[in-house]
Amino acid sequence: MDLAVITVSYNTRELLADCLESVLAGLELSELAGEVWVVDNASADGSAEMVQRRFPQVRLIAHDDNLGFAAGNNLALETMGFGTHSSPRHVLFLNPDTHVLGDALGVLAGFLDSTPKAGAAGARLQHGDGSFQHSAFAFPGLAQVFLDFFPIHHRLLDSPLNGRYSRKRYRGGEPFSVDHPLGAALMVRGETLAQTGGFDERFFMYCEEIDLCQRIKKAGWEIYCVPRAEIVHLVAQSTSQFGDRMYVALWQSRFLLAEKHRSRTFGWAVRGLVRLGLWAESRRAKAAHRRGEITAREMEGWLAAYREVANL
Repeated sequence: MDLAVITVSYNTRELLADCLESVLAGLELSELAGEVWVVDNASADGSAEMVQRRFPQVRLIAHDDNLGFAAGNNLALETMGFGTHSSPRHVLFLNPDTHVLGDALGVLAGFLDSTPKAGAAGARLQHGDGSFQHSAFAFPGLAQVFLDFFPIHHRLLDSPLNGRYSRKRYRGGEPFSVDHPLGAALMVRGETLAQTGGFDERFFMYCEEIDLCQRIKKAGWEIYCVPRAEIVHLVAQSTSQFGDRMYVALWQSRFLLAEKHRSRTFGWAVRGLVRLGLWAESRRAKAAHRRGEITAREMEGWLAAYREVANL
């Protein structure tokens, strides 16, 4: 098998249907021998039933619990028997809020086939209206943490200081080396994945693709963004259902990432910046409530989330 596509879904039925239609069309266009897997994380919107009814060729794993992104993907790998003689040459981890354009699957697989040193590759992402979306990033540093809380100038947010690659590199069309693509569309060489292992399931949500890419690089592989492979990404369609709870999950994952891959001094500095930033966020939430922009209940939810993160 050339390619296994894995999508982990939670309450995104209509988006998932559009995603699967685009994936199946992309596989047909690319002429890749592929399988499509969906892991449904206990959706309450009929997602699993929709897949069974409309996409019988898709391999569905309907789970009774919300496993999270990392464990969901690992379950699909385990179920397909990844690591055996029948493992796919490449695996694409794809969010359900995406739409594959043209021959993006063939372009990504072809790039990995023609670039032996590449262990993983990401597509050029765009928003639903076709506008630019950053698709790859540098591994997070202290400047990025600071700018998360104190966006002092919009140009800094779109700069290398904030882990962004120049838009000119995307427009140039040629593959370029990156630290990590966004996990919404990440294709990993099967050989590389067998060497590094799947996702670390301690990351329930967020940062799991960064951790995987750091392990890929430490194993001696390179990672690229391939702009000629284009995929629409609608952004946070599952996680936006929970707001303040996902905020806590985000920082749990970021702290774990720092502990795994950076020094104790770096981890201490990150936590100091976060505590300062949470103080500022609390002030902003209270001001937003005074202006009538959020309810008292919403404010209390965010303040509780900030306190929880401060005590992680």
